[in-house]
Amino acid sequence: MEEFSLHNPSNSRSSIMADFSVCPICNLRFLTLELERHANSHFDDEDIDKDFELAQQIALDLACAPSSPPYISVDDDMQCETSSQKDRESSFLKSEAKNCNPGGKNIDEKARILSSVHHNETRPQIGQGLMDLLKNCLELETEKTTTILCGNVDHFQSSHSEDFGWGCGWRNIQMLSSHLLKQRQEAREVLYGGSGFVPDIPSLQRWLEIAWKRGFDKQGSEDFDQAIYGKRNWIGTTECATLFRSFGLRARIVDFVSREIDIRSNGVGKCVGNMAPQVYGPMDRYLSKGKNVVSKAVPISYDVKAKPKVQQALIDWVWNYFADNKSRISGNHGILVSQKAPLYFQHDGHSRTIVGIQMKCQRNGPMQYNLLILDPGHTTESLAKSLKGNFGWQKLIKRGVHTLKKPLYQLCFLDPGIASGEEIESLKNLHSIRVEA
Repeated sequence: MEEFSLHNPSNSRSSIMADFSVCPICNLRFLTLELERHANSHFDDEDIDKDFELAQQIALDLACAPSSPPYISVDDDMQCETSSQKDRESSFLKSEAKNCNPGGKNIDEKARILSSVHHNETRPQIGQGLMDLLKNCLELETEKTTTILCGNVDHFQSSHSEDFGWGCGWRNIQMLSSHLLKQRQEAREVLYGGSGFVPDIPSLQRWLEIAWKRGFDKQGSEDFDQAIYGKRNWIGTTECATLFRSFGLRARIVDFVSREIDIRSNGVGKCVGNMAPQVYGPMDRYLSKGKNVVSKAVPISYDVKAKPKVQQALIDWVWNYFADNKSRISGNHGILVSQKAPLYFQHDGHSRTIVGIQMKCQRNGPMQYNLLILDPGHTTESLAKSLKGNFGWQKLIKRGVHTLKKPLYQLCFLDPGIASGEEIESLKNLHSIRVEA
């Protein structure tokens, strides 16, 4: 049994006032003579981990989880974070777990514990915001174009040592979260318990489990046995929507499908012809869920390839989404800043984040469109370098219609406002909007 000693100065955070001292564990004030007995009482219960099983589990798992590798600066403007803060926060969470009430095994208390520990994602700081760098490069283009960008979005990259090959969905959730926390005050107040930061992937996995326990996407949670923490399962737009909906955000899913497509999927997420799933979007058939620790690709064959109508339907939808009446002109080069959030962009094998769209007028020809995309598969350093030097960034960010070669695409978008009351209950059931072309 661990004993707390007042004679060890490294354990003391007390500020002595008269004959009183502050307990370094619960921050309550006690007589100095009583403090050692009180502090040791925090560790007296042999079964204390059973008082709050999830909180204790979170503390131990996060303490044992490998920290993110340090990032190397591109230049003097790049600043790196260390893992010492995470170590301090893990220790704090252990104290929280040991001080919880035995009767507090409710999901709200579990969420409170999770939001109280700042396990935010470590990422390189590039000085000027990435979207500002992108806007600067767009203003230097000589062609006649009209561009619509969303506001602030931070880029989150997949790490070779942590999530490379399976974590793109989580990284896109982090990108959307960074926008919501900085651009929407009402979202900042509710997202991740009002913590105000973008959580790391293990914490996001915990939040998704909490969403499932609260009844959001119950059917989808069964595919994961209601447990995803520590797993390397691929996720898609349904999990993105479920996570945001659990905080009252109005996350929606839209599918873009050719009327002629006939999908054969070897029994996983069967959907043939025009039969649309009632709960899941079509991307779910690409994900092997269940009890697998690592996701595996699901073999799928198509009778047709992507049709131009599907590509155009997607482009038209994205343009209309960003081109709201609240967009404001930035600079003198036809750049509009939209009030809309970025889009979670899914197709089989990968997902990315759409942060804008560009239209270019062509002489004696149709309009040419480019989606502006942040890919978690790219490093933040490479994006920052190319944008600061105004060289090569187009290959990393611009995606023309000719690159849309998949027969199915799916988006997750967020309508403004926060749901409450009966609307919250309706958000627990997922349905996708189907766009056929």
